[in-house]
Amino acid sequence: MGQNRNEPYVVKDIAGKLGQGFLRNPLTAVLGIVILALGWIALTTMPREEDPQIAISGGGIIVAMPGATPLEVENIISKPLEKKLREIQGIQHVYSISQNNVGIVNVMYYIGENREDSNLKLYDKVMQNMDEMPKGVMQPLIKPFDIDIDVPILTFAFYQTPDSKLSLVQFNEKLRDLRYKINGIPNVAKTTLYGDHKEQFNVEVDMGKLSAYHLSMGQIMQAIKQLAVNVPEVKGKTKDKKIVMFGVSNAINGIEDIKRTMVANYMGSPIYLRDVAKVSNGIDKQNFQNVDFIFRANNDKSQPFSKTIPQVTLAVSKLAGTNAVFVAKDVLKMVEEHKEEFKKLGIEYTETRNYGERANHAVDELMHHLIITILIIAIMLVFALGWRESLIVTFSVPAILAITLFIAYMTGQTINRITLFAFLLSLGLLVDAAIIVIENIHRHLHSEGADKREMGEILIEATDEVGAPTNIATLAIIMTMVPMAFVGGMMGSFMKPIPYNVPVALFASLVVAYIFTPYLSLKLLKKPKANEHYDMENNPYGICEPCLNDEDKDEDKNNESNKKGEK
Repeated sequence: MGQNRNEPYVVKDIAGKLGQGFLRNPLTAVLGIVILALGWIALTTMPREEDPQIAISGGGIIVAMPGATPLEVENIISKPLEKKLREIQGIQHVYSISQNNVGIVNVMYYIGENREDSNLKLYDKVMQNMDEMPKGVMQPLIKPFDIDIDVPILTFAFYQTPDSKLSLVQFNEKLRDLRYKINGIPNVAKTTLYGDHKEQFNVEVDMGKLSAYHLSMGQIMQAIKQLAVNVPEVKGKTKDKKIVMFGVSNAINGIEDIKRTMVANYMGSPIYLRDVAKVSNGIDKQNFQNVDFIFRANNDKSQPFSKTIPQVTLAVSKLAGTNAVFVAKDVLKMVEEHKEEFKKLGIEYTETRNYGERANHAVDELMHHLIITILIIAIMLVFALGWRESLIVTFSVPAILAITLFIAYMTGQTINRITLFAFLLSLGLLVDAAIIVIENIHRHLHSEGADKREMGEILIEATDEVGAPTNIATLAIIMTMVPMAFVGGMMGSFMKPIPYNVPVALFASLVVAYIFTPYLSLKLLKKPKANEHYDMENNPYGICEPCLNDEDKDEDKNNESNKKGEK
């Protein structure tokens, strides 16, 4: 029924052709080493994140119209602008806010839309319709949403110790200097200080004195505004044609300059700002940021309760697609360099969030589980096929994962929990092709007449026989994963690594099984001796003849005699 054993086997499937091409090729071992090396490089350099980044696009258009009421803003700004923005393809929601003097229109695109293209379309649509803006409207301000850099990967809580000699203004200046340095680190996108304050002169007007002098707040504001205007430099030429450059020094050199500012004349006497207001040098009181506190244990045993200390939070965000682990390490290194300086100044800090550490921990934990799963598969195969066959199949798993990781790295993906979950999901499927090939090789090696055939021919024939059904079975599994790539919305974007990586891993499993399984079998497996082969027709359970004891052989002979008698 089969092919004549005396004739060389004719390869029919791509599986046999791959096995034949790499069976005795000296570059096969080099190819295996290169694949594992590329996988290791991809694993160590691939950007790590706890969760995959989801492309969320949107923006806001702020249009100011001084003197307009909310109803006017709604009718002549918000509604016409909403109508025009709905002409943009890909927009999911448009909603507006109309207030006194200003209208704000927010736009949200469908999840998955390209952010750069969405921002460009939004800007173009607003600029194309500037001629339809009513009179009195100021230039629109377009603010795209950038979710990637708005979520910090690191946050620090800075606070002053009780023995700190720095003022609140000096404390904030030190943090702004640190923020500026961190912003220069590669792949750092955005740094933000929450709860910080700036230095400024505060003028607290006494309304009673203001009324007694018959003054208005407008006069106070006008006097201060004139004081703060910068005086430009004056340039001129002398008789000998030399250029003279001079200027007036800053009008405000200290708090006394503000106090001596003349506001008006009352009955022939000048009225100064100090007469109607209290002038102090402090912080920006109008900055109503939420003041956060940090709990710190009191070292004084007589007061066992912990106390709260005001703190300033420094948040650091990274660029999209970069490695959160590397960026976090660079930032932590810079902050650590300033630790001694801060300690001398009475500044301490606490790391309140480290997304890079969490991402690295999540990836390492899943890799640990991945290795455990591979070892379990290897142990099971030892009892099912033998330790040599188990070793061959076990090699295929890291090789397949290496190919998949490298392709994911080249296509700009990140390694995260969903990516590794895709590997764990497909791990049981990855060894199917290698197990099928090695099992068929095992059967051929122990079949009748195998000792008379050349080892390479047996390996190629065994690989080629299972090629067609293995290809169809793997293709069917791949097709079940393809529809997941077309799932939309938040869940579709979040689970995108699964339909991207599982088919690649399954296809890589075929290539690895057809190339390396015959090659490793040639190196590790041996043909049984002439009296140790399996008789597959009369011994379907695969029990070798020398393994049977005399009682088993006698029982088999009696069974055969009984069968002949029944016939």
